[in-house]
Amino acid sequence: MKYQSTLRAHPSRPVDLQSIDPGGTGGFPDKVRAGQKLERDIERLRGVQNTFTAAGRYALLVVFQGMDTAGKDSAVSHVMSGMNPQGVSVTSFKQPSPEELRHDYLWRCAKSMPERGRIGIFNRSYYEDVIVTRVHRELLGSALPKSHAGQATFWRHRYAEINDYERYLVRNGTHIVKFFLHISKEEQRKRLLARLDDREKQWKFSLGDVQQRAFWNDYRAAYEGMLGKTSSSWAPWYIVPSDHKWFTRVAVADILVSKMKSLHLQYPSLPKELKSKLRSLRAELAKP
Repeated sequence: MKYQSTLRAHPSRPVDLQSIDPGGTGGFPDKVRAGQKLERDIERLRGVQNTFTAAGRYALLVVFQGMDTAGKDSAVSHVMSGMNPQGVSVTSFKQPSPEELRHDYLWRCAKSMPERGRIGIFNRSYYEDVIVTRVHRELLGSALPKSHAGQATFWRHRYAEINDYERYLVRNGTHIVKFFLHISKEEQRKRLLARLDDREKQWKFSLGDVQQRAFWNDYRAAYEGMLGKTSSSWAPWYIVPSDHKWFTRVAVADILVSKMKSLHLQYPSLPKELKSKLRSLRAELAKP
């Protein structure tokens, strides 16, 4: 789609989230048209996943980041609904465990990377360590032998480490697509209220979600810094407006279809000897 290039964060270019409309719809006139497009793309994803799995040449890592209630769970469940679950793994990263804190910050994500032929989805990721820890720097005290968070080079080093790590993954066959779901503060307020008012959604409500709203500007600044420094040609960020979940879903599906098709994968070709054997077996099975 034409809007893909406008959603992509360009490498090393400053990001100003206040200049990007979280209510954007990419030119779709209504929810119905977007839904029709989403259905077609879900079917396309099913087809390209079959080839992707059979080829077994690459892995695909899909990263979702965003403020609470931005629609990460919703995007995963709707966009991936047509895929074979045997070829997809979803990992949600929450507060690090004591074991995880005893390792470097990339460790817990590294051990969840998809193997070739599979799609791995990260609901939050190692990017939490340049977002949450930048807003709440006191958390770094237990994460490092000695906190260097006050040094000017600390965050620049982390961005460089992540870029190098993602380049390493791509060079070794793991392609990466990253989505930042961009929600407005007002829409987040409405969704939090909806969780409180709906008994079926109350279990999702967290007091921390409301408390973190007090740091909204700090989070925005952390995301702007991260997006501007870690969107690369090999692992791009897409900033997807998410005030309208129906647009978020159709944009994510469209980008994933384009990415998987760009790999130009084909079903593996069988050796001549095996083809001959299969023809013999078919002839045998065809006998009444």
